[in-house]
Amino acid sequence: MLELSKRNNLLQENEYKYQLQDVEEPKLYRELYDYVSIPKVSFNQRLVPQQMPENIWITDTTFRDGQQACSPFTVKQIVDVFKMMSRLSGPKGIIRQSEFFLYSEKDRAAMHACQELGYEFPQITTWIRANPKDFQLVKDAGVKETGILMSCSDYHIFKKMNKTRREAMDLYLSIARAALEQGISPRCHFEDTTKADFYGFVVPFATELMKLSKESGIPVKIRVCDTMGFGVSYPGASLPRSVQGIIYGLRQYADVPSEYMEWHGHNDFYKVVTNAATAWLYGCSGVNCTMLGIGERTGNCPLEAMAIEYASLRGTTDGMDLSAITDIANYFEEEIGIQIPANTPFVGRNFNVTRAGIHADGLLKDEEIYNIFDTAAILNRPALVAVDAFSGAAGIAHWIKGYFRLSDENAIGKRSDLVARMKDMVDAEYAAGRNTVMSDKELVEMLKTIEPETYADLLKKRGVK
Repeated sequence: MLELSKRNNLLQENEYKYQLQDVEEPKLYRELYDYVSIPKVSFNQRLVPQQMPENIWITDTTFRDGQQACSPFTVKQIVDVFKMMSRLSGPKGIIRQSEFFLYSEKDRAAMHACQELGYEFPQITTWIRANPKDFQLVKDAGVKETGILMSCSDYHIFKKMNKTRREAMDLYLSIARAALEQGISPRCHFEDTTKADFYGFVVPFATELMKLSKESGIPVKIRVCDTMGFGVSYPGASLPRSVQGIIYGLRQYADVPSEYMEWHGHNDFYKVVTNAATAWLYGCSGVNCTMLGIGERTGNCPLEAMAIEYASLRGTTDGMDLSAITDIANYFEEEIGIQIPANTPFVGRNFNVTRAGIHADGLLKDEEIYNIFDTAAILNRPALVAVDAFSGAAGIAHWIKGYFRLSDENAIGKRSDLVARMKDMVDAEYAAGRNTVMSDKELVEMLKTIEPETYADLLKKRGVK
């Protein structure tokens, strides 16, 4: 029959609903995933429309999925990061939720400590396995929503769970009903969607969940999990790897509202940020992330990357305090002991540091030439120059300006006697065989030795007595 779509206000055929295909043998997509070669990307040239939701947001799983890949955080560390995450989220709650484990006393203590802060955002949610016994933990936690692991691919259903598709779906639906009976919104984690039979299991299962949601009047959410990072954003790519195909299909054929969906990706093939943004563009309201992208194997989608992506797509930060990204990165390195690769965008120590002398000269003339945006104002991370054998006089002059936080008016020129003498000392280091970058401490000592009065004056301009 024809039905006027509420999504696009067009008459559309709405006669067929996908039913569960309870196959005897697992569908493993061996033409794509033969395991002995690089997974293949197939195309069917079917294009779906972009349908960016009115509201998009970020959800966090740093303390759940992220924490599984590193030494367990202490309660204090979780609380400290949660506070900074709330600051980053801003008054509109761009970081909508944060997910917690419930299985240890420490996890529960951390969750309760964060609950006691009384923040509106991020909202605190939990995660359990699809096990009726685990649900008591959720009831005791006093949360409004919980994630529930609901693996969707035949790899998991047949090989890991040793069940049929019908048995898996019945189990999952029973757990969802148990949550709804307690007034708790279930967030169903469709693990391994990008290796699952989309129309034979994923869509029929999502359709049944939406029926439960309609009957109960409580949101039933779906987290689309690209567990192995197989998702691709290429136009015309076919299922099960097409990110836009998955999001469109859930909205079009299972009637899943945008606000009931979130994308959870991994970075096994370097596609995690692009795939998350694609999910937004094609109708998924939420993207699930971790701070710094921590997580098993190659990690999750970096939360800080999607905060920047949000501002890029929306044209506004909507009140996010992006300087919290820098504070969180510093905390992870200095307090938690997680080393961030120096060239990591937005959080690495060298992400806005240049070395080449010709680039340093450009920075000195106009920072905008070689800096991606005003990193000092937005992230509280001024653009810097690393001084080495290739920095030249311009690099040293820019280091002085950056280190002492000098205005353009107070900056020391690259042709000054001070800079020339410092360059001679730097050049002598590398002529003698040095191959490491000069540290701030070394450069400060050089400056003090050459012109102690200038050094004292620069400290005053920097605000140090």
